[in-house]
Formats: sequence, structure tokens, C-alpha cells
Amino acid sequence: MLDIINYLTKQGLATNKELFADLNEACSGIPKINYDQSCSDLNCNKCIELCPTQAISLTNDLDNKISPNLNLAKCIGCSLCIENCPDMVFVKNLRTKTAVTQIEDLVISKEKSIANANIQPILNKNFRPLFKKSLSVRVVSTGCNACDLEINATLNPMFDLERFGINIVASPRMADALLVTGPCGLAMHEAIKNTYAAMPNPKLVIACGTCACSGGLHYNGYFETNGLCPILDVDVFIPGCPPHPWSIIFGLMLAMGHEI
Repeated sequence: MLDIINYLTKQGLATNKELFADLNEACSGIPKINYDQSCSDLNCNKCIELCPTQAISLTNDLDNKISPNLNLAKCIGCSLCIENCPDMVFVKNLRTKTAVTQIEDLVISKEKSIANANIQPILNKNFRPLFKKSLSVRVVSTGCNACDLEINATLNPMFDLERFGINIVASPRMADALLVTGPCGLAMHEAIKNTYAAMPNPKLVIACGTCACSGGLHYNGYFETNGLCPILDVDVFIPGCPPHPWSIIFGLMLAMGHEI
């Protein structure tokens, strides 16, 4: 026991003091678009051809230049667009404050970006201040181990989710929010609806990860793997494949009604 106490004393404080810090440069994060650059080749569709989830589209702006759009609800962060863009239009986005309350804000165009997304208040959810001090979350996994591991990581000493008043609970009857991961295949539709129905009012719904936001790689699969939106009204979307623990915590605090 004394050896353990001595070890912990030498370790010092493990919990991150800086909240929602940017990712290390060695990380890929999710892409963003550098609109200071433009596509030099009007016929270059390399990014569209390489994107495995069809998250990229191209439009012509007023100057007759190609302007790419990026849907982060579909993006899995594979970095193929970053690595293969000859004009460096796609670059790393190392921010962790990426969750939004409206899925439209995950679409990056020349007029807006994830860095200044217009985070709107959750419609018809004026009860959110009730959760500002604490939030009990029931997690339902529909087949995404990566997101589940990142949720587990939020509970470790580095991130310490519970210091924000957020707890993971075992029963939906004790939950304020339903946090869903995975593409939500047909076999899980009833389980998701039953879990939501068992939760007391008022309650929130959070889609965690690309699969839950849109279906990701599984979109339009034969088993209706199109994410959480066709099943329930979603209040917060956390993009990423998987999202970083800080991104998940930011999304939960956004659901609580905190203006961060």
C-alpha cells in the first residue's frame, strides 16, 4: 500500500487543467478547408474520388473558382483529402470543440466553417438549464467500439468526466440524456426507442461519432444504417471517427446548456 501511495505521489496531478485543448500536431484530427487556397485545376476531382463517405462536394463560386464543401457529419477523418490535394485546400483541423446542435452546422462551405459555426440553441428545449449542474447519461452502442473506447477514456484521470457533473448511468430510468454510438442498424431501432421511452422527462438525445450522425461508411446499408436521425430527434451532434474525449465532453456540456 505504501508503495502505491509513493507511486501516486510521484505521478502528481494527471488531470488535464486546460479544457478542450487542440490536438497534438502529430494527430490528424478532422479536415477543414483553407479558403485562402483555391483549386488550380477545374477538372480535378481527386478529393471526391478518394472520399470513402462522399462527404465532399464541389461548387463554383462567383469568381468562377472551384469551392469545395465538406460534410463533417459524414467525414471519418481518413485524411485522404489532406494527403492528396495538390493545392493544399484541405488541411488539418486540430480543434476539439466540434460538437453542434444542428446538423446543418457540420457542413463546411465557403460561407462558414466549423471554427465559427453558428451554434444555435436547442429548439424547444428550454429546460436545458435544469442540467447545468449535473447530467446523467445512458450510453447505447449500436456497433462502434472506437467511440465506446473514447467514451471510456473520458472517465480516466486525464479527462475526469465526472468533475463536470456528468455521470454514466446503467439504467435509462436514471438518465437525462441518451448518448448513441454506431450506425443504428435496423436490429437496434427498437432498443433505442425503448431506451428513450424508459427515460424520464425532460430528456436529451446525443449522436456521438460519424456513424451515429449519418451512418458514415455504413450509410444506406442494407440494414438501414443511416444513423440516429431517422429514429429520434437529435439535440447534439458530435462528429469524428471516433471523436476525441474532449470533443465528447464538449458535446455533453453543450447539451447541458453551457456556453463554452
